[in-house]
Amino acid sequence: MTTAPPPRRRGAFVDLTPLTSSPAFARLWSARAAAGIGSQLTLVAVGLNVFDLVRPTDGVAAATFAVSLTGVLALVPTVLAGLYGGMLADAFDRRTVAVVAAFASWICTVVLAALSWTGAETVASLYVLTVLSATATTVLQASESAATPRLLPARLLPAAGALMGITVGISVTVGPGLAGVLVASVGFEWCYTIDAVLFVGTLIALATLPRMPQEGPIDRPGLASLLGGLAFLKSAPNIRTTFVVDIIAMTFGQPRVLYPAVGAVLLGGGALTVGLLSAAFAIGALLSSLFSGRLGGIRRQGLAIERAIIVYGVCIGLFGAVLAAAALGEAVGALPTPAGPLWVGIAAVLLAGAGGADNVSAIFRGTMLQTAAPDSMRGRLQGIFIVVVTGGPRVGDLYAGLLAATGLLFLPPVVGGVLIVILVALAVRRRGFLRYDSAHPTP
Repeated sequence: MTTAPPPRRRGAFVDLTPLTSSPAFARLWSARAAAGIGSQLTLVAVGLNVFDLVRPTDGVAAATFAVSLTGVLALVPTVLAGLYGGMLADAFDRRTVAVVAAFASWICTVVLAALSWTGAETVASLYVLTVLSATATTVLQASESAATPRLLPARLLPAAGALMGITVGISVTVGPGLAGVLVASVGFEWCYTIDAVLFVGTLIALATLPRMPQEGPIDRPGLASLLGGLAFLKSAPNIRTTFVVDIIAMTFGQPRVLYPAVGAVLLGGGALTVGLLSAAFAIGALLSSLFSGRLGGIRRQGLAIERAIIVYGVCIGLFGAVLAAAALGEAVGALPTPAGPLWVGIAAVLLAGAGGADNVSAIFRGTMLQTAAPDSMRGRLQGIFIVVVTGGPRVGDLYAGLLAATGLLFLPPVVGGVLIVILVALAVRRRGFLRYDSAHPTP
């Protein structure tokens, strides 16, 4: 494993070298961008679908909580899939594992589209298919992430992380906005159908990857393999700290389940506001990736992670303050009900700031994991990493849903923003993390 730091780039624009040096990575990257748009279509559409099914009979608060359950119910299966998927990636050909998992996720989307076209979808069916798809996707992400260092040299991994941030930014910018337009104009079924079509590209890209069997001793999936991964993580304080700070940020800084209620009763705009707020977060991530060229020259990556997450917490807290100001203005009659486009714009700018900060943190957390962890452990650690980045937001959905049930929609982000700043500052005050040097990566 090389320890040489990547060359410092003079320009600010994203480094495109990974795309030109590895055709396999380039195919995977482009397919992820297309499939990501489709997955965001489904994610937003499912939330709005559940909200529309529950609200007429049970009210806004109950509908918001029901939306939060779309993520919460997938938490335990996602945790298990991340752990087992990581073990599979360390024991078998990573291309094969990825293809099988991707096909299972695609089938779930096809079934969801069929139910929607026939008008047979129910809250229960939306929950079940979301859980199954999330489980398969977690295995897919674990195997893909563990495979990336086999496609590129270590010096290009930070640039690859930034490029993947662009795919996320494009997906979450275009997907939610398009979902809002489609739901408002032609219905949920088109969102699910487009997702199924776009995902075919991912299946093709994965099938054309080179074979990536495990090198060296193989730990077969099972308790011993899992314990081996956890034992390594216990001895890897820098990697472990990246997991902890991300859990803090995602648990207390995920206001997405509030968007349907915010669009319906507070800021106005309905599905279009939901799409805009969701897209704003991704726009910030996209911009931070587009101008990530200088990030490759940052060696103190632990310090960069801390600062990025604190900025994230501040932005989320200010987003909550905007919701609080809008609610107060409406209560005293100083603002119309709902508040209107100006307040939507202010909220969107703050969410864009949060998205940019989160993406910078993700680039350095992913790079630290891929360069400091040995290949024989990378699948299992990536599995745990996926559990953190997918499970944390689902716990955050529950946190936001429970506090929003009080009727105070601003409460989750206001309290969460404060907690993020305090808890992250405490979590990183261990010896070594803030001095972590990418020139000499140590787990």
